[in-house]
Amino acid sequence: MNESRLEKLLSFYNANESDSFIIFAIAKEYENIERFDKALKYYLELKEKDNDYVGLYYHLGKLYEIIREERLALSTYQEGLDIAKSQKDFHALSELNNAKMNLELQLGN
Repeated sequence: MNESRLEKLLSFYNANESDSFIIFAIAKEYENIERFDKALKYYLELKEKDNDYVGLYYHLGKLYEIIREERLALSTYQEGLDIAKSQKDFHALSELNNAKMNLELQLGN
């Protein structure tokens, strides 16, 4: 994405490092420009600060797939499934379940 957009998000982050949405948005921006190391850093920071942020788990799992960490992707999807169930978030539950099943099929599990 646009570098100035990332710069704006980083500025917002510096003003409020606990804003889950900003952390998530920064991770997505880094992912979009294929800075997977930076994306992973911010996804993991979000997980540490707000592990109930259910939208994190699908995107973190997909990033793990991109960097060929399939086992971490599977465990991340499972964590997300558990959180989505506890929150009764059926949309996230469906997305995470499909992502996990597709990866399991690819891996031959």
